[in-house]
Amino acid sequence: MSEIIVIGHKNPDTDAICSAIGYAEFKRRTGTANVVAARCGELNERIDFVLRTFSTPAPRFIPDVSPRVRDVMQSNVISVPPRTSVVEALATMDERNIRVLPVLDADRRCLGLLSVFKASKFFFPSPNRIFDSRRIVASVRALARTLNAKMICAFEPDREEDLVLMVAAMKPASFAARLPNYAPERLVVVVGDREDIQRLAIEGRARLVIVTGGLNVSDEIHQLARRNEVTLLLCPHDSATTAMLARASISVERLLREDYLSFHDDERLMDVQSVAAASQFQAFPVLDAGGKTVGILTKSDFLKPIDRKLILVDHNELSQAVQGADQISIIEVVDHHRLGGFHTNEPILFRNEPVGSTCTIVADCFLRYGVDLPGNIAGILLAGLVTDTLNLTSPTTTQRDVEILAFLEKKSGIDATRFTEQVFNSGSVLVSQPPDKAITADCKEYVENGHTFSVAQIEELGFDVFWKRKDEVRQALEEYRASNKYLFSVLFITDVVLQSSLLLVAGPDKFVDSIQYPEVQPGVFELEGVVSRKKQLLPYLTNHLRQHPPNANGN
Repeated sequence: MSEIIVIGHKNPDTDAICSAIGYAEFKRRTGTANVVAARCGELNERIDFVLRTFSTPAPRFIPDVSPRVRDVMQSNVISVPPRTSVVEALATMDERNIRVLPVLDADRRCLGLLSVFKASKFFFPSPNRIFDSRRIVASVRALARTLNAKMICAFEPDREEDLVLMVAAMKPASFAARLPNYAPERLVVVVGDREDIQRLAIEGRARLVIVTGGLNVSDEIHQLARRNEVTLLLCPHDSATTAMLARASISVERLLREDYLSFHDDERLMDVQSVAAASQFQAFPVLDAGGKTVGILTKSDFLKPIDRKLILVDHNELSQAVQGADQISIIEVVDHHRLGGFHTNEPILFRNEPVGSTCTIVADCFLRYGVDLPGNIAGILLAGLVTDTLNLTSPTTTQRDVEILAFLEKKSGIDATRFTEQVFNSGSVLVSQPPDKAITADCKEYVENGHTFSVAQIEELGFDVFWKRKDEVRQALEEYRASNKYLFSVLFITDVVLQSSLLLVAGPDKFVDSIQYPEVQPGVFELEGVVSRKKQLLPYLTNHLRQHPPNANGN
C-alpha cells in the first residue's frame, strides 16, 4: 500500500512535531490518502505536554525510511512441502511461470530451493554421469499420486523406499529368468494386461505391481496380491509414460539445494543488492525475525519503485532529514529555513516562506484553501508557532505570524500568552534529560564551505540549571562533536523571559578564541538579545567561518 510520510528533522523541536501533525491532517482533508505524520527523533516533556493538552497522539516513530527488502519482495510465497513429488512441484512452477520454488516445513521454515535447473539435471544428467533410469525413490502413495493411479491393495504406502523399476515387456519365461536378479522387496514391475506376468511378479513377492493402460485385473490376481502382501496399482497411462513418470515421483526434499542465500525482511535494500547481484541464485527466501519465510526476492524485484514517499516539514537539508531520505521520493517540502542545496529528480511542491514558524505556513494552508481546521489541530499549530517565535517576541516573527496566531487562538479557544507560559514551565530539557540527550534534543547539522558543524538550541526559564550542569554539558558536547567529526558543535541556551542567550562552544581553540561575543567563562559566551538560531546565530556562525577558515588540521 502506498504511504506518504510527513516528517520533520532529526532531533525535532515542537515546531517540527506540530507542523508534521498539522500538515498530515491538511493533506488528508484535501483528498490525499494514506498520509501519516511521523518523527525521526525523541520527544521531550514540552512536546508531551502539548500532545496531552490537545489529546493528540504522537507521530509515528520512523528513525529510518531506507527501502527495505519487505518493500519489494513478493509476499505471496508460492511454495511446496518437502514430501511433494517433483512432478507436482514442476507442474506448480510451470503453472505459475517461476523458475525457483522454496520448500517449506509446517512452521514455514525454508528447507531449501528447488530449481528447474536442478530438476533438469536429475532427469537429464550429463553424459559422463552414471544415469540409473530405473531407480525410484518414493513412497507407494507418492508414486500412485504421480501416476494418477488407483491403489487396489497397498501395504505400508507411506514409507519412502529406494526401488528398482522393471518393465515386463517380454515372454513369461524370459521374465521368470530375470526375476531372481532383483531383490523382491525393492522391485516395481510395470506390466499391461498379461495375467501370466502379473502372477509371476506377485508369486515372486515383488514390492509393487503397476498394471498400465487403464486396465483392470481379475479377482484371482487381486486376491493373490493380498495373500502375498504385494501392492497393486492400476495406472491409466501406457507403459512408456508410466516408466517416465515413476522417476518423477521422487520427493522434492531429495533434490533440494540447501546452500541457498536468504535475506531478512528488515534488511536495507542497498545493503543486500550487491550481494544478490553477485550471487548465482536468481531468487532468495525472505525471513522474518523468527526465521519464518514471509516472502521471496528475485533479482528483478530490485528494479521495482518504492511505494513510499516523503513530505519534509521544518527543514530542507538532507543532512537534517530522516535516514534514508535520499533513497526515496520526496514530493513536497514545507519550511521556513535557509535553502540547503536541496535537489530532486522530478519537480516537487516546495513551499518555503520567511516566517517565524513552519506551523504558520501549515495553518495558512487551511486558511487559504478554505479547509476546515479542527480545534485540536489548531491548538497543535498554535503550540508550534508560539514556541518557535517565543510567542511572537523572536526577531524571526513576521506580520503573517501575528495574523495566523490570532486565527489559531480563535479556532482553538486557547490564549497564546498563557499557553506559552504553560509550555515553557512544563519541563526543562536540562533537568529531564541526561547531558548527552539534552544537547541533541533540538540539534541540527549544517554544511558550510565544505565544513560540517552542529547547532543545538535549548529554551529555558533562566540559566540557573545550565550553570549547575555546565561541566557535564560541556563534556557531552565535546564528545558529540568528536564522535560525529564535526568542525565544531555549539549549544545555544535561550532564556525565553530575558530574551537573551548563552553559547557553549566545543571546537578548535583558534576558532573558539575568535568568537567576538563576550566570553563569560571559558568556552561560554553571552549573546544579549540573540534568541533565534535561524535568523541570528546561524548567519553569524557561517559568516564567522568564512572569515576564520580552519587550516588543514581543523585549527
